[in-house]
Amino acid sequence: MTVQEETAPEEDFTALLAVAREIAERAYAPYSRFRVGAAARTEDGRLVRGCNVENAGYGVTLCAECGLISELIAGGGGKLHRFVCVGGDETLARDERDVVMPCGRCRQLLSEHAGPDLIVLTPEGPRTMDQVLPQAFGPADLET
Repeated sequence: MTVQEETAPEEDFTALLAVAREIAERAYAPYSRFRVGAAARTEDGRLVRGCNVENAGYGVTLCAECGLISELIAGGGGKLHRFVCVGGDETLARDERDVVMPCGRCRQLLSEHAGPDLIVLTPEGPRTMDQVLPQAFGPADLET
């Protein structure tokens, strides 16, 4: 039985929301004061996470999703099965951080590392990667 068959999506997201909210507390956001945390489950059941890391040169700020993908690759790679991202002002209590959508760059990053059944929890509920980033450009587009 695969991880996908063992765990219902609702259970995945309850646990992932808690992890994303926890890691958002560690974000380095001295400029925007908007803390973001991301958490995902891989197809083989591993947990990966990330938080935003701002920089005075705003263009080199790292989104939480970037950290999550870095942890995915550093941990041996694989494909994402479930994903959630939360964010909010630093004054919010941990449990008050709501689900937020990844920016366009991060949707592209997630798409590159998505398993065929990746479900993203959005403010409007669970969505497939194709719904989050329709007609995505990817590795197949670079094949000659």
